[in-house]
Amino acid sequence: MSHLFIAIPLLSIIILNLPFRRIMKKTAVWLAMALFISQIFLIIFFPPDLWNHEFGPFGTLFKFDLMIDGLSRIMLVCIGMVFLISLLVGRHLITRDEEKFNFVNLLLIIFIGMNGVVLVTDIFSLFLFMEITAIASFILVAFKKNSDGYEAAYKYIILSGIATILMFASIALLLLVSGTTSFTAVRTGLDISQHNVLIMFAIGLFLCGLFIKGGLVPFHAWLPDAHSAAPAAVSILLSGVQIKVLGAYTIIRLVTTVFGYTCSIGYILVVVGMISIFFGALAALGQRDFKRMLAYSSISNMGYIVLGFGCGTVLGTAGALFHLFNHAVFKSLLFVNAAAVESRTGTRDMDKMGGLGSKMPLTGLASVLASLSAAGVPPLAGFWSKLIIVMALWGSGHHAYAVLAVLGSVITLAYFLSMQRRVFFGRIKDEFADIKEAGFGLVFPALILSVITVGIGLIFPFLPGITKYWR
Repeated sequence: MSHLFIAIPLLSIIILNLPFRRIMKKTAVWLAMALFISQIFLIIFFPPDLWNHEFGPFGTLFKFDLMIDGLSRIMLVCIGMVFLISLLVGRHLITRDEEKFNFVNLLLIIFIGMNGVVLVTDIFSLFLFMEITAIASFILVAFKKNSDGYEAAYKYIILSGIATILMFASIALLLLVSGTTSFTAVRTGLDISQHNVLIMFAIGLFLCGLFIKGGLVPFHAWLPDAHSAAPAAVSILLSGVQIKVLGAYTIIRLVTTVFGYTCSIGYILVVVGMISIFFGALAALGQRDFKRMLAYSSISNMGYIVLGFGCGTVLGTAGALFHLFNHAVFKSLLFVNAAAVESRTGTRDMDKMGGLGSKMPLTGLASVLASLSAAGVPPLAGFWSKLIIVMALWGSGHHAYAVLAVLGSVITLAYFLSMQRRVFFGRIKDEFADIKEAGFGLVFPALILSVITVGIGLIFPFLPGITKYWR
């Protein structure tokens, strides 16, 4: 039944583009919304064993094997949640029916691509679904059809193309060893040729491609431009879930299932993660553009995810996955807030703002909650995931990295406090004296995400099996 997560969105695209265009334009948003909500509901409330059985003709129609496990379920919930938020924001900000219809179609294509990446058990099928996601994303980055969007999309295409070449070359080398591209067969082939230089080179190529897709330093050049130039709804999608699915998730999946964790891979991940944390945080500290600051913050938080997984322990992997989910929530919330501010002020330059909290109290409060969660301030959700990562680093003997991870959070707190001061605190400027709170289409998604980050932060310490770590 896991094939339904690809088949139904694909069928929806076909139905939406039937000749009855006027009717389809009116129903497109609601159909997509139903799909995203259904995915969240089904994954949370239906047992995973149910999804791993074939249902009807879909198992034979699709020529690749799919599987849902605990990791897949986390990612499918993240995908459904962020796509729903992106759709709600896009519905509010995109006013022309034709553009809204095109946006929904592209959203569904990326939805299929990301679900495929999460579900496949074949390294070549994984590559194909990543490319489906990337191609539709190029178009969405340039959706505004302005010079900034075209430039950002061009950079994204060039660097993503390099990642494609690296991963394709890696797959070719792995195919020589295993004779096929299924996860199990490749893992068996790698076990036989464990210390082969060619195999190590192939793994390195694939990891470099994933670092590009995930926006990790030093392969991050496309990310700040793409996130800041894209429409608000697309920025939510890119930062909230895409760099995690194509970057962090795929790294975790392949290292645990296919490549196998080794000291060399762990060292590379820890170093890349730590460099990304500090580069992203220090770059964010010097930004004036609201969305560009959030883009660099995403690089830093991706670093925490990779750093946690890189320490090579179960606790580190748990912290990485928890922070992946938390980052999907609080970073989507911050981009929603940035969209609300820009929609009212007409600018993203934080130095031109000030005192907006008095006129936009809900947006201001949501921004405070998301910022504190991102900085790892208790008792919000981001605190617990960062704490687990630091504990995992310390417990695995990476004491210096644990201290540096805490220092990275201090810098994160610094640039978010600077953002709050420049945008929401202080005296309102004369040109913004008459602005009002953002519309319901932006406030409602912000409230949903705020409740999630506060709720998870409050209940997490009391979950069964968690209390043993605080003794």
